[in-house]
Amino acid sequence: MLSMDVLGWLVPWEFSPALVLMFVVGIVLFIRGARVHRVSAARQWLFWLGIVVLYLSLHTRIDYYAERLFFAHRLQHLVLHHLGPLLIMGAYPGQVMRAGLPMPLRLWLKNFRLTPFGRLTQAVLTNKILVPFMFVFLVVVWLIPSVQFYSMLDWRLYRLMNWSVVISGFLYWNLILDRRPSPPAVLSPGARILSPVITMVPQMVVGAVITFTEYDLYPIFDLCGRAIPGMSAVTDQAIGGLTMWILAGFVEVFGLLFALGTLMRLSGKGRLPGKNRPAPVPAIGVAGT
Repeated sequence: MLSMDVLGWLVPWEFSPALVLMFVVGIVLFIRGARVHRVSAARQWLFWLGIVVLYLSLHTRIDYYAERLFFAHRLQHLVLHHLGPLLIMGAYPGQVMRAGLPMPLRLWLKNFRLTPFGRLTQAVLTNKILVPFMFVFLVVVWLIPSVQFYSMLDWRLYRLMNWSVVISGFLYWNLILDRRPSPPAVLSPGARILSPVITMVPQMVVGAVITFTEYDLYPIFDLCGRAIPGMSAVTDQAIGGLTMWILAGFVEVFGLLFALGTLMRLSGKGRLPGKNRPAPVPAIGVAGT
């Protein structure tokens, strides 16, 4: 009976062939690439854990509760926007997955990156201002009550909402978890520490406002049928606001601490700007010359 209950939770609430295909392609590329590049056990664990939590959040019965409880919806987005992308990008899968591509595709990708459109695409996807802005914007904009109302009713908007926060999460943590000095990294080591502080503040403010609002901001969850009978809208809303206010902040603090560790490591190796030149060696004179 217990095994049947577990399997019931794993059955997709709304089956998506495109979503399954994306997971399969990503997994196959990582496995193929791991045969070419040495991938430590820690990196493999981060990748697989990130894949599991993303899949569970997107394509199981958890999605049913995310559509019918505001706090479950916020927990889902905590995984989609913060935790899942952070875990996967912490595995540094880019080089590994490129190595997993068939050779013709690898050559095409290499040539594409040299074209003007390829350089423009890369510049946009790694822009040090646009990416952090979109990371925050795509959390806050979907919480506007009218936007949330229509996005929960229209399956196309609902999927756009979920995928937009996932993609923005990948792009953001790609910048923050970069272990290289700048250049070639887009953000300087100091900016990688400062950025999570800046991006977490508006999210915490919005979470606090939602938490302390004493009327129902999101009646759509009553309209759809709140999944926990007897839970009031204000209680559901307060728990969801706390999730955004506190738990999301914890994840960003982890990213900040990781960036701080990168700064200390680069500083210790003399790879920071102004510290990469060896100190001059004083001349030693010989008496009588």
